[in-house]
Amino acid sequence: MSHNFDELIPRRGTNSYKWDSAADADLLPMWVADMDFRTAPPVVEALRRRTEHGIFGYTRVPDAYYESVIRWFSRRHGWKMDKSWILYTSGVVPAVSAVLKALTRPGDKVVVQTPVYNCFFSSIRNNGCRIASNPLIYENNAYRIDYGDLERKLSDPEVKVLLLCNPHNPTGRVWTREELTLIGNLCLRHGVTVISDEIHGELTYPGHVYTPFASISEAFLRHSVTCISPSKAFNLAGLQIANIVSADEEMRRRIDKAININEVCDVNPFGVVATIAAYDEGEEWLGQLLDYLKANYECFRNFCRTSLPDFPVVNLEGTYLAWMNCRALGIASETLERRLTEEAGLRLNAGTVYGVEGEGFMRWNIACPRTILLEGLKRFAGFVQSEKRMLP
Repeated sequence: MSHNFDELIPRRGTNSYKWDSAADADLLPMWVADMDFRTAPPVVEALRRRTEHGIFGYTRVPDAYYESVIRWFSRRHGWKMDKSWILYTSGVVPAVSAVLKALTRPGDKVVVQTPVYNCFFSSIRNNGCRIASNPLIYENNAYRIDYGDLERKLSDPEVKVLLLCNPHNPTGRVWTREELTLIGNLCLRHGVTVISDEIHGELTYPGHVYTPFASISEAFLRHSVTCISPSKAFNLAGLQIANIVSADEEMRRRIDKAININEVCDVNPFGVVATIAAYDEGEEWLGQLLDYLKANYECFRNFCRTSLPDFPVVNLEGTYLAWMNCRALGIASETLERRLTEEAGLRLNAGTVYGVEGEGFMRWNIACPRTILLEGLKRFAGFVQSEKRMLP
């Protein structure tokens, strides 16, 4: 079956956080990380059947749910989980916050690799912990890990956790097995637990393979916690469901307690049904989605090479979030975000949301029909031209 990702599906007036947060009906939002595509038809059909029942009481998560998760990760990623390792919750951000609560005490330090997903910062601070930044090295239009700095940060006895983003948001890196092994060995050496946010794991492009951190070795499995969800790959964020995977029984007990303390121990019936349908029947749709997203990235990069040569786009290995170097404008990222919104009718994410290392960058969400993508690029190019005309 062929799926039409070029279809323009109106989202205004649906209480979309992405599309309805601004009063200006002409504003083009390319910021919030959800997609402008309908999810896989088997998911829609499963939800339709569930809705027709008409009763939406408290939900028991069935064995079929765990079996779907386990089959998916075994089949696609060679990671064989045990049902007892899986704790469900309402989202990956609540999952990360609950795991931090379980594994740290106020005042502890948590290492993050910046620029990185902005909710990492709030989750750390909300648990009374301190941020220890291991800035990624930006060169040749790509990012790599500074292992020397990472080891210095991990050797601090106040550091208890490394919060890993795998694949990485916003840089689009898909960490290789070798890179993850180096990270894991350093963490083992210094007694630091890895919490791995792997929500973008399915969104990788040819030549790049997502490796679940915990799948690499028994030692990594026992000294890590993995947070996963079908929400990014299948556009299900509003259904509020995710899983925490922990093979260590004592660690899992503490996490389960933290989930209950944070009151994120319940999920809704639609999230359960959608997860089962996505993992059991959504693989064909996902394959076509990845082809379309890859073509969108090529379109984006080619446009920039031709019409915006001073604005290189970081090599995108995974996710649907393009990271653009806008330093040529000489405008602070937060100011550029505001001015693009006001003057070009284009909403992007300022790079500094992801840490000071993001200054001069903007994050684009390219998970949209290609006509919308090109319209956004044309608006950005128009803004650049107007800036050039203002120069003396």
